[in-house]
Amino acid sequence: MPELPEVTTTINGIRPYLQGAVIVGATIREHRLRWTIRADLEQRLQGRKVVDIQRRAKYIVVILDRGGLLIHLGMTGSFRVTTSQSMPEKHDHFDFTTDAGFVIRYRDPRRFGSMIYCEGDPNQHELLSRLGMEPLEKGFTGSCLYQMGRTRKRAIKAYIMDQSVVVGVGNIYASESLFKAGIHPGRKCSRIALSRYNRLVLEIRDILRNSIDMGGTTIQDFMGTDGRPGYFEQQLLVYGRAGEPCVNCGHAILSRIIAQRSSFFCPQCQT
Repeated sequence: MPELPEVTTTINGIRPYLQGAVIVGATIREHRLRWTIRADLEQRLQGRKVVDIQRRAKYIVVILDRGGLLIHLGMTGSFRVTTSQSMPEKHDHFDFTTDAGFVIRYRDPRRFGSMIYCEGDPNQHELLSRLGMEPLEKGFTGSCLYQMGRTRKRAIKAYIMDQSVVVGVGNIYASESLFKAGIHPGRKCSRIALSRYNRLVLEIRDILRNSIDMGGTTIQDFMGTDGRPGYFEQQLLVYGRAGEPCVNCGHAILSRIIAQRSSFFCPQCQT
């Protein structure tokens, strides 16, 4: 599933072509995504100007001069920037055509993504109301994680993947951050010292920023808006490397199911 860096990479890819543009046409070929796209959306988008494109958690927030859109990429969603001469393929479900002649095309083989039209500010939508801290903003600190986790008994990996605590830290980046912070993914979050939380926050920020710089991580289906894969996968230290030697100590990387997700870690380096 595209995580925070992949969503940011997607926004960076479409922003030069969509922000400030007027949508002169919208074509929906498949309404049946995770939630059915409203039948009149093509008409509602006609002539609307795109004021801004933002990210909240894993949602793309499109601010229009009237209303807006909440877009989620689901498991396999991606955008391409093309022209009207480019014929849509089987899994290309909707297009935005701008006054400059660009077509912003959404592809989603598994149809788990979503596009929700909001009459008002999409940032006020109920889907965003219970989300936690943004990991790349100043409010995300080790002290906050420490205070919130003191009374919780769940594993630290499940804790930092909880979208009501902190958003956008999915399975890949949680495994990598915990490895670099030296914290075992199964350790209870209430049994981690403040100093270790401070280190973990630094590693989460660093890994997310590095992944954004490299265009995201290609696991299965993710690709950028230019059709090229992200390259952060080449930098993964533990994720997907079960049985391979740890880059620090040489011990075999282990895999275990924690909170119903595969977790990769080094039993020597992470305690």
